[in-house]
Amino acid sequence: MAKVAPEGLITALDVGSSKVSALIAQRSDDGTLVVLGTGQRESRGVKRGYVADMHATELAIREAVEQAERIAGQNIEDVWVSFSAGGLISDIVRLESDLGGHRIEQNDIDELLRAGRDAIDPQGKMVLHAQPTRYTVDGLAGVRRPLGLHAERLGVDIHVVATDGAPVRNLDHCVRSAHLEVRSIIAAPVATGLACLTDEERELGVALVEIGAGVTNVSVFSQGVLSGLASIPMGSADITDDIASSFGTARAWAERTKCFHGSANLSPRDNHEMIDVVPAIPDDGTEGPRITKAQLNAIIRKRLERLMGEIQKELKKLSFEDPAGRQIVLTGGGAELKGVADYAQQFLGSAVRVGRPKGLVALPEAHAGPAFATLAGLARFAATNPIDLRTLEPSRHQMVTRTNPGALFQRLIAAFRANY
Repeated sequence: MAKVAPEGLITALDVGSSKVSALIAQRSDDGTLVVLGTGQRESRGVKRGYVADMHATELAIREAVEQAERIAGQNIEDVWVSFSAGGLISDIVRLESDLGGHRIEQNDIDELLRAGRDAIDPQGKMVLHAQPTRYTVDGLAGVRRPLGLHAERLGVDIHVVATDGAPVRNLDHCVRSAHLEVRSIIAAPVATGLACLTDEERELGVALVEIGAGVTNVSVFSQGVLSGLASIPMGSADITDDIASSFGTARAWAERTKCFHGSANLSPRDNHEMIDVVPAIPDDGTEGPRITKAQLNAIIRKRLERLMGEIQKELKKLSFEDPAGRQIVLTGGGAELKGVADYAQQFLGSAVRVGRPKGLVALPEAHAGPAFATLAGLARFAATNPIDLRTLEPSRHQMVTRTNPGALFQRLIAAFRANY
């Protein structure tokens, strides 16, 4: 019989368009995360990151978590859940308070954060994250621990991620219907960045491109935080559909063939290597057509060209335009396609590497690839348990000014408490 969950147990749940995966990890005294069990089921109720069939999604969640529980030998009650659908917006809200030169005390910091909570109004959006990232002391940016310093003015940068509320509530309902408490719903790019990027990369500036089955998320990190993101309603499942449509075969055969034979690179040998196609509706005694590997890869590259073109457009909109010294990290299930990093590097003109999850002990090899980066990142996010301004009491005194009038959330200032 499964044991009662001990202290420090973390369960991550990634609900994607192609799979639902769960991970149970134990946080040790030294902060190490040890994986105890994992589970995975095919996702039949999620389209382009949105819940389209609640019953099918609930069933997949239940089965994935139960599989992880059996392997871990633990019963779990609550989970940290990823949200990867489109519509995510990210921005930094900057606030400042006048201290008059005295030494910064904890009350000064707390009051500034409470005022920051009051200053964020999503204007109909649902806030997923509202976290202080760093402080400013008399104009000096990048101060992580201002306590004890003398200052005339104390400022804070608040990272806010918001999205449409209905898709998040649908996801929340599916998880709770599977008899699980939702600790928090995390924007997938935030979690994936924790799993794949180093602190130095996030500080210097890096783009993270997560190619999922139905959605590709493009995120830009700078000065240590997520500074902008965009979603493209296209992913690796579209490559599979193109193969199935082009050669008159079933999606299952197209997916297997893409994984085993497909590549983003071309080779002269591809013209001589033959692949037997299994028709979608096989006829008795009739063999399916034969195609060359070159024909298969031509279909793959045609879709990749469209996807990379959209990625390039979004990177430009996010002001990630200087290829010199700037790196792009590919992750997600689509990053497992052979040669995709080389193809992206040639197309986008920046250094490209494939990002795999890190920071977890005893992670099974089957879950150590880029397709499971968000799952691992959720566990790492939960282990840090960062401050979220939505949990704070409202400010009693208005003592701050906003220092970024041109920012996105400057237009969203007044009714945070009305929504939360």
